[in-house]
Amino acid sequence: MIQNAMPEHVQSRLTDYARLLRIDRPIGSLLLLWPTYWALWLAGDGSPGIGNIIIFTLGVFFMRAAGCAINDFADRDWDKHVKRTKDRPLTAGRIQAWEAVALFAGLCLISFLMVILFTNTLTLYLSFGGVILAFIYPFMKRYTHLPQLFLGAAFSWAIPMAWAAEANELSQLTWLLFTANVLWTVAYDTLYAMVDRDDDLKVGIKSTAILFGDADRAIIGVLQTMVILILVMVGHRAELGVLYYLGVVVMAGLFGYHQYLARDRAREGCFKAFLNNNWAGFAVFAGLVIDLSFS
Repeated sequence: MIQNAMPEHVQSRLTDYARLLRIDRPIGSLLLLWPTYWALWLAGDGSPGIGNIIIFTLGVFFMRAAGCAINDFADRDWDKHVKRTKDRPLTAGRIQAWEAVALFAGLCLISFLMVILFTNTLTLYLSFGGVILAFIYPFMKRYTHLPQLFLGAAFSWAIPMAWAAEANELSQLTWLLFTANVLWTVAYDTLYAMVDRDDDLKVGIKSTAILFGDADRAIIGVLQTMVILILVMVGHRAELGVLYYLGVVVMAGLFGYHQYLARDRAREGCFKAFLNNNWAGFAVFAGLVIDLSFS
């Protein structure tokens, strides 16, 4: 009813803002959310504070949206040459560059205020690193073939922040989770980059998909194996039980499925493999929560 009462141009603007912030495509938020929850539940020994759950859930969605805005700002001149992105609102001129920057700054400010008001000093200090990583990642594809590594660091920075907010300290487990998630992010974002590889080569955008070349699937497989091994180490150090390991086994099985989907390196298969990583992250989270609830 409210939407129908809005003028058409207002509806159109809101739709474009939603597309800029990827509100219609929550996969990035979910891939960021599960590892954040891993950290909260482990740091909270299975019972994280409801306040931290709310803060970091909102923070995940706000910062992912902010990242999308600054990403499209950085890529606004290149996206028009890529089949998948040429109709994005900023590239198509329906949204101005300054609006994307303003949205990035506003969403970062909201997230920063939540940290200041509702967490502790250690989390506050760590939040500066998160903002820096979110800002610099989109520009890395101009200078290095490893932008996926910077994305991995940006997507993983919520882990030490969530851990610090819950436990007011960091531990070896924190950095094991961080490392596992960086490697996982590089793996699944390489699958994502394989979708655009042909277009990226034409316009000069760098990525791990281009760097790895014909060894892409093999290297992704190595990264996926390392993720599983590190998560097993996490389970051992945290003295977790069989239900957690069952979640890790499910993730490993899904990794094998991703290799199958990407076997021909076709755009559709690689994109499906990328999207399916959501279930891999959820499997580990579900196993962790159920295991801790029975311990």
